[in-house]
Amino acid sequence: MNNMYQEFNEKFQIKKCVTSIINGEPTLISKNEDIIPVISPINEIHISDLQQSSNSEVDQAVSAAREAFDNGPWPRMSVDERKKVMLQIRDILKENAEELAFLECINAGLTMEYIKSMHVIRAGWNFEFFSEVASQASGESYTQTKPYLSIVTREPIGVGALIGPWNAPLALCSMKIASCIAFGNTCVLKPSEYTPLSLHKVVELIHKTDIPKGVVNLVNGNGKITGDALVKHPGVDVVSFTGGTSTGAIIAGRANEGLKPVALELGGKSANIITNSANLDRAMDGTILGIYSNNGQQCLAGSRILVQEDIANEFIDKFIERSKKIRVGDPMVKSTEIGPVCHEEHMNRVLSYCDIAKNEGAELLTGGERDSLHEKGFYLKPTAYMAKSNESRICQEEIFGPFASFLTFKEIDEAIHIANSSSFGLVGYIWSDNLPTVMKASQNIRAGTIWVNTPMTRN
Repeated sequence: MNNMYQEFNEKFQIKKCVTSIINGEPTLISKNEDIIPVISPINEIHISDLQQSSNSEVDQAVSAAREAFDNGPWPRMSVDERKKVMLQIRDILKENAEELAFLECINAGLTMEYIKSMHVIRAGWNFEFFSEVASQASGESYTQTKPYLSIVTREPIGVGALIGPWNAPLALCSMKIASCIAFGNTCVLKPSEYTPLSLHKVVELIHKTDIPKGVVNLVNGNGKITGDALVKHPGVDVVSFTGGTSTGAIIAGRANEGLKPVALELGGKSANIITNSANLDRAMDGTILGIYSNNGQQCLAGSRILVQEDIANEFIDKFIERSKKIRVGDPMVKSTEIGPVCHEEHMNRVLSYCDIAKNEGAELLTGGERDSLHEKGFYLKPTAYMAKSNESRICQEEIFGPFASFLTFKEIDEAIHIANSSSFGLVGYIWSDNLPTVMKASQNIRAGTIWVNTPMTRN
């Protein structure tokens, strides 16, 4: 590790063993429990241990959340009282931004600069934003049936099971916590077993505010043991999950057994359409950002890049040139643009698609291998292939890494058809300065969000 790591580690000290936090208190370390090693993707060093929560510990956490909801003050506070606590959480996260960024960097491999400028800021903002949303929530009244007045009010639902991903733990799990508790609910959070460090610190910091005990609880472990016990627990009222599509289907099925509503944010294989009427410099910047930011590990990635035929050669050549200049390396170093992918199993999965691409007859444009400049760590070269067709696996399956698949099209109708020929429908991108083209694409691409001449702007 570099000197910066030594400096941060001496200042903040990574926990030797990460445990649950229930009713505001960390649970005791037990040698009888399952231990999961926490490996840094930067250099493959064993940096901590994670104590997997047993069924009984999950039960304790849910019971704490249940008690806090059924008999505690949080659901019965005024919106202004809860908002005061939410803003305390915002402030304490900001005050500890450097430590949170360090823990996320060393654990997830995201660059320190990216975490500090994006994820930590968003984590604090999530608590401010949802406190404002809650303060503006309103009910409705209806007078259709005389002489009756029907009134609809908004009430907290109960205990939320919040299951977070490893690709952006701070940003996405803080959003889950904030959106849950702002309206008077309580929760049990289970981060990914690969990235527990930053979220453990977040929950510790939350309990340094005036929040009542039991409102926010933390359990740890993998999906098969801890996650399953949490989702099927009868004390849980609603489930929120962000992660892979196949896992989401399993969680939805388990939650359905208890008739629990489920909120899922799953995978994507989004089309990024570059037309000949686009500002190509802006489109290039957005395309690079859309596939390679966050080390390529994002469900919103524009991973299928569709370029109009008459500009394809020029655009793809410039893309290759830019990709080869991307600085891959230690995410703690300020100049690094892409760090390692999160864990070894995922690195091997991404690399397996290079073999799949070769077998499908795709043309390697750049990358396609581990970064040889690093003896240790899960570093990949930014990778792009020219696919044979949209039916190929590299165009249909989510790879979730710094891996782009190129296709070309003649007219916008063909691009729209390609964009919609997918089992995913998360987002889409369209780059064009021609209004009719933009309107046709935005109205006909079947995706939840369409970004026009911009990458990944979220409200």
